[in-house]
Amino acid sequence: MRIIYVLVSADVRQAALDALDDRDVAYTVLDADDPTGRDRDCRLVQAPVPTDAVRPTLEALVEAGVDVDRYVVVASGQTAATPTWRELEDRFADDYDPLPRRELRSKAMDLSQDRRSFYALMVASALIATVGLLADSPAIVVGSMVIAPVVGPVLTASVGAVLGDRRMMLSSLRLQAGGLALAVLVAFGLSLALRWLALAPPVLAVSSIELIGVRLAPNVIALTVALGAGAAAGIGVTTKGPMSLIGVMIAAALLPAAAAAGIGFAWGEPLVGIGTLALVTFTVVTIDAAVAATLWVLGYRPDAETTELASVPGGVLANADRRQLLAVGVVGALFAAAAVGTVAVTADQMAFERAANQAAVDAVEDPTRENLTVVAVRSQYASTAPVDTPETVTVVVSDARSGNHSGLDEDIAARIADRTGERVAVRVRFVEYQSATARPGRAATAAERQSRLATDYPSKGSSGS
Repeated sequence: MRIIYVLVSADVRQAALDALDDRDVAYTVLDADDPTGRDRDCRLVQAPVPTDAVRPTLEALVEAGVDVDRYVVVASGQTAATPTWRELEDRFADDYDPLPRRELRSKAMDLSQDRRSFYALMVASALIATVGLLADSPAIVVGSMVIAPVVGPVLTASVGAVLGDRRMMLSSLRLQAGGLALAVLVAFGLSLALRWLALAPPVLAVSSIELIGVRLAPNVIALTVALGAGAAAGIGVTTKGPMSLIGVMIAAALLPAAAAAGIGFAWGEPLVGIGTLALVTFTVVTIDAAVAATLWVLGYRPDAETTELASVPGGVLANADRRQLLAVGVVGALFAAAAVGTVAVTADQMAFERAANQAAVDAVEDPTRENLTVVAVRSQYASTAPVDTPETVTVVVSDARSGNHSGLDEDIAARIADRTGERVAVRVRFVEYQSATARPGRAATAAERQSRLATDYPSKGSSGS
């Protein structure tokens, strides 16, 4: 719930109270002093309302002649006991009404932190993300997302852009760039330290780490995550709900990729670093644009009557010279081309992986091979993925009888070449298991208690191309 405090002049007081009565809003009239000292007969009206009723109530007061720019405070409350409170709750229980402009701006600013705290949390989250990526541990990486404070600058930048607050927008964009750059530098420094102290392999195929391999370049999956996170953040910031989980989602799209860039540069793989940096840039721009577009669709616009909240696009066009406009146009065209290229290249990658999966299944289901099941098929790309074709396809196969299946790798490689026209190395990894069932009515023997034993045998793996 919210508590509205508004200063009402004597000449419109009765009209304002009638407007509240018409909407069943209970209120209290308190003595007050005009901050300007010019209206000695003004009064402070206090009215508790449900959160979704704030905007309609303020609009009703404006229609009654109240100058809400003079003095208005919207505070949070726990509950209220008034003759009409239950009726108001029932009326607005299922009513979605975005927050008023002022409350939206205040909520976005509340999510922001001072620069020192922001950068300190970015350092901590980057350290944790780096360790999690090198250990290939999703749990540790998720922990880094929880403490990452990137949601604040993302929301304040988009809210500033939509409301026309150029100072808020530019300050938040600088904070985003600085925080992500700091995360890359921290990951780079920690990775170098781990290599120098021999706490990590000095020679490491960074792109073979699964959590890094999926972040080597912009792709459709990253685009979808960024759009979803941005839309969720735009809707969440306009409602009374918390933003913590949405903040984790935004961090999930940005922080691991920033840490992966630092790791790539530290291990001497610049293509990994450049690709993940491109992913970070692509993702943060997409999230900002998605949040701003969502807010625009929900009806938020710049306030043309105030000089501070002038329209951002109009102000930019009015004050920019031709070189600046040309630069903006070129950047926009490059970003659009990158987005289209990412969709096309990712579509080719997905087509190859579907063909590789089907080739592996067909080879395993050959009548000459029994008791085999495809568990997983993974494609490993070069450092410039997904631009390059796959270098290696790893097929994990379960074997129930521990038989001799020599030549399976060559068969799968040939089938992939026939389907895709690509020559790739194929590695087959066997996972053996035993199974047994106990007869009802008697205790199981030691062998029967081990009804399912899953063991990896790396020595039985094979490879072919």
